[in-house]
Amino acid sequence: MDHHATTPVDPRVLDAMMPYLTRAFGNASSRSHVFGWEAEAAVDEARRQVAVGMNASPKEIVFTSGATESDNLATLGAARAYRAKGNHVVTASTEHHAVLDSCHVLEREGFEVTYLAPDRTGRIEAASVAAAIRDETVLVTLMLANNEIGTILPLAEIGAACRARNVLFHSDAVQGFGKIPFDVEAMSIDLASVTAHKLYGPKGVGALYVRARKPRVRLEPILHGGGHERGMRSGTLNVPGIVGFGKAVEISLAERDDEARRLRLLRQRLFAGITGDLTGVSLNGPPLPALESDGSLPPGVEDRRLPGNLNLSFEGVEGEALLMSLKDIAVSSGSACTSASLQPSHVLKAIGVPDDLAHASIRFGLGRENTAEEVDFTIGAVGVAVRRLRDLAPAMART
Repeated sequence: MDHHATTPVDPRVLDAMMPYLTRAFGNASSRSHVFGWEAEAAVDEARRQVAVGMNASPKEIVFTSGATESDNLATLGAARAYRAKGNHVVTASTEHHAVLDSCHVLEREGFEVTYLAPDRTGRIEAASVAAAIRDETVLVTLMLANNEIGTILPLAEIGAACRARNVLFHSDAVQGFGKIPFDVEAMSIDLASVTAHKLYGPKGVGALYVRARKPRVRLEPILHGGGHERGMRSGTLNVPGIVGFGKAVEISLAERDDEARRLRLLRQRLFAGITGDLTGVSLNGPPLPALESDGSLPPGVEDRRLPGNLNLSFEGVEGEALLMSLKDIAVSSGSACTSASLQPSHVLKAIGVPDDLAHASIRFGLGRENTAEEVDFTIGAVGVAVRRLRDLAPAMART
């Protein structure tokens, strides 16, 4: 139940990777023999598969070690490359720390950063972005979908606002890519970060989309040595990982709409079961939409949350204590990248959730192999754990 943190490798992905972990072990940059040619051809095919998943050209895909590197390369690389034009960046207080920490680095280098505040559901509208853009703005960076509360941002409208002011638009698309429609052309996106392990591919491989025309985006590299990936990201390519990434994107694209319907139904079942069994449960993020019987959305109804996302706060309990009580269920109290921190989620604080409820939040991330039986098991386990912790709370307060 923690698929926002990572996903298992799909067996079909592993099958595609295996030859490149064993027999076809060549370096894709070795141009003088068949081993290198075979590896290069495999990388080229994966580049095409990833590009198709976002309506890009294969030559616009730069492979990296993962989402964090892609976010760093986009944010730092673009801001530094265009510093002669201006020193202002626009982002949101709810972004992933891979973007926020990169923005803090830019601030130490003399950039100014505007951190937009979301509404109570985590939504940021294009009008807010347009109002924040200045003559010296060089980059806007906003995610496709939030990794904690699942909020989907209106990227097409935001992209249009950026394009109207000739400002580069980067999106951390990591959590939504492969799960909801994502089109860099329709959304006027210039840079986009994605990774394999969020969509049933291997860990340790990601990609950055870099627009090649109208405009042709320039980046200052953050890794040096060899000039791989058109000079944007030096380093020997992870051929097996890249092959798995391409296959994972291909599968996700083919199965995305059916999977979204199935996950919405499971999400609805989980929410109804927990809230029907317990009082004092609040939903964090966008409201859940009404659904047709097959999990599809009725005409005119928009789902502003990732299909498999559910973020709940439980009054009267500590999130960490609840996590420890759910020994047979993998869930988290926020982003896996900051789960060691005792601070409440920066995302929940940004949307106005009080500290006591932010500390009492659980993120459920439903995924491809989850079943209705597992959802029902989770409903029962959560109910037992919450009631036990609430019963203990008055006694603990007296000691």
